[in-house]
Amino acid sequence: MMDRFPSPPGEQAPTGAATGPAYTASAMVDERGMVTGWSEGARRLLGYVSSQVVGHPAARLLAEGIADAGEGVWRGAAGGRRWSGTVVLRHRDGRRLERRLLAHRRRPGGRHTEWLVVSAVAGEPDPPAGDAGSLTAEGLGEWVFRQSPSLLAVFDTGLRLVRANAGMQRALSLSEEEMRGLRLPEIAPDPVSDQAEAAMRLVVAGNEVQEMEACVGPAGVGAEYGWPASLAPLKDAGGRVRAVCLSAHHPLPGQLAGQRMQWLDEAKTRIGTTSDVQRTAQELTDVAVPRLADFAAVDLLPDVPRRGDDEPSVPAAVPLTLRRTAVASVVGAGPEVGESLRYPALSPVTRCVAEGRGAVYGAGDPAVAAWAEQDRQAVWLRESEVHSVMVVPVRGQDGVTLGTALLGRHRRREPFDAGDLAAAEELTFRAGVAMHAARRPAREHTTTMTLQRSLLPQTLPDQQALDIATRYLPAGGRAGVGGDWFDVIPLSGTRVALVVGDVVGHGIRASATMGRVRTAVRTLADVDLPPDELLTHLDDLVIHLSAEESGAEGAAESAGGIGTTCLYAVYDPVSRGLSLARAGHPPPAVVTPDGAVRFLDVPPGPPLGLGGLPFETFETELPAGSLLALYTDGLLAAREHDIDEALDQMFQALARPAGTLDAVCDRILTSMLAHRPDDDIALLVARTRSLDSGRVATWDVAFDPSAVARARQQATEQLTAWQLDEASFITELVVSELVTNAIRYGRPPVRLRLIHAGTTLICEVYDSAGTAPHMRRARVFDEGGRGLLLVGQLAQRWGSRHTIAGKTVWAEQFLEPD
Repeated sequence: MMDRFPSPPGEQAPTGAATGPAYTASAMVDERGMVTGWSEGARRLLGYVSSQVVGHPAARLLAEGIADAGEGVWRGAAGGRRWSGTVVLRHRDGRRLERRLLAHRRRPGGRHTEWLVVSAVAGEPDPPAGDAGSLTAEGLGEWVFRQSPSLLAVFDTGLRLVRANAGMQRALSLSEEEMRGLRLPEIAPDPVSDQAEAAMRLVVAGNEVQEMEACVGPAGVGAEYGWPASLAPLKDAGGRVRAVCLSAHHPLPGQLAGQRMQWLDEAKTRIGTTSDVQRTAQELTDVAVPRLADFAAVDLLPDVPRRGDDEPSVPAAVPLTLRRTAVASVVGAGPEVGESLRYPALSPVTRCVAEGRGAVYGAGDPAVAAWAEQDRQAVWLRESEVHSVMVVPVRGQDGVTLGTALLGRHRRREPFDAGDLAAAEELTFRAGVAMHAARRPAREHTTTMTLQRSLLPQTLPDQQALDIATRYLPAGGRAGVGGDWFDVIPLSGTRVALVVGDVVGHGIRASATMGRVRTAVRTLADVDLPPDELLTHLDDLVIHLSAEESGAEGAAESAGGIGTTCLYAVYDPVSRGLSLARAGHPPPAVVTPDGAVRFLDVPPGPPLGLGGLPFETFETELPAGSLLALYTDGLLAAREHDIDEALDQMFQALARPAGTLDAVCDRILTSMLAHRPDDDIALLVARTRSLDSGRVATWDVAFDPSAVARARQQATEQLTAWQLDEASFITELVVSELVTNAIRYGRPPVRLRLIHAGTTLICEVYDSAGTAPHMRRARVFDEGGRGLLLVGQLAQRWGSRHTIAGKTVWAEQFLEPD
């Protein structure tokens, strides 16, 4: 009978004595109450061997005097699927043993019903090494907390971390001591941390478990790679919540597959957003870390001899030199970008390039071991305790191998699998197609892209008014590159102009027209015209360009820019005022610091080149820290959704908090684009600053020549207060000349303003006359005429700007940095 009753999983064979390791006593009982199976654990507990029990009523094992009651218990349990309770058993030597039993009713193989009866017997185990205590419930609970495969952390009612198990410490890359007393958003700043903390507050307030679809995983906190999590209250004996337990669980296979597909769809839109090879490579590594790997690098082949139709030849399995083009890592180590790496002939990287196939390796793989002996890159992987390596070729659309992507895991315990390899191949293919298009485009596309890149800003200018991030995505269709552009133009008085425009058409003509229109905008901005006047002059220019280019061709692309749209905005950090006008262009979106998102109600003007219709300036005031998004209509013209849905998606992307403006740009593009756009997209996102009022000083000046001395004195005293005494000499001369000219040639009122903007000191004098100042060379016996010439020599820049009510003459001088 013992053969048909195997020991339950986890039951340990006894070693003879009643003491020693814990064990399980188990028996099988049929529907009649007869014992049909008897384990070694049961023999050890009660002293009966199998032959003495099997085939006999189970009630005989009960202590004398309660056997009849035992029969009643057994009949009562027969109607359920499980029974548990405490009974008194009779040992072979006559002793009475009170034991708690658990019985499961089952029908193995569809046959007759039987009961599996089990009882856990506590032993006296040896204490674990380094632990003098016994196997108590408290000790077991501590072991469970420390060694659980789930990620566990305990926060007090103030939402500050108290405990974190080893898995959570690895996930957050911090020890428990380093995190203790900090809130989760302080430990891992991320929107998901904020959501988790909000859920903790609900737990403390309502004593209910809160669930999150994604919170924290082996790669850290984040919506993209976090595991599902539960936030549960921990209560004392009185039922009062004393702490909150955060438990993150490994998702099920189906959940993992769904998450991976969703992540891939989003990740692919973040790769190939520009025509720059290095930028595309960096986008690939940034997408891979930390969601897919803890380390990712892209190594590309240098320019090599070509074969066929401009395709690079694939080298054989010989030592190979690649250039590190991009790298991303959770720890930040390894060869730097731009470094040349020589891989041995039999290394996984060389084999990947030669065979054109990806592969996954363990740290103990012979290929990796041989590689580590010869190559310092592999040595670095070993020293960083990378346990799983994946090498994937970067190929273009025609199968041309451009290099490899090298990925490793050391923080995440699970090795790369086939699903990871398939995901990496999708990402590298997308990157390879973009790189190949950049390396081997058609001749006209190359010329157009080169022309357009030369016309767009290569770097953003230094200024004090705005934090700015930009993106430009060329169209992915056959139409070719269009004429979208953006610009950032510093103006006088610490103001900054933002420009976004879209020239009709595609190709070289559109890019060339864009360059001419952009140059005109910069020229008109330098004159400091109001937005509506600037667009009026720009409208005239486009009409002239159209007249020049109209001819026999009559093509749309030779229309000189008729239909071009433009948005021109000027932001003043002193007043926090924003003035803007638009010509046929979509209105900008703004996000105030309280999270509210709206469009600015800028009056719509006609596209440029139509003539005869007015433009109107819209003015508003923005709180410091407001987010301003300017874009071209390609962002709203994706095939997957209509315009209303596109606007909703953009609003949602802007409303979500982000650490950087680059993250805002990436989030907008990721949420709104599932593929390369059909039209060019220019995106400019700016966060407003305000100049501290203590950095601005303004005085009304009496309209009398005697007031010049007082103005000089006020300026000198202010510089002393700003600790800028070294600038006093030049500033006195500039103030004296500008105030004298305003009183001599202008009209009251006259105002003097000084602005201390970082390393720049600005002196401005306003009067209500509309006459423009002119610099002239004084003759030998002239008593005047040298003022503006002197200002031009002393200041780095000077000029004037006009308004309806008068003009302001200004001069800037650079200060030595602190």
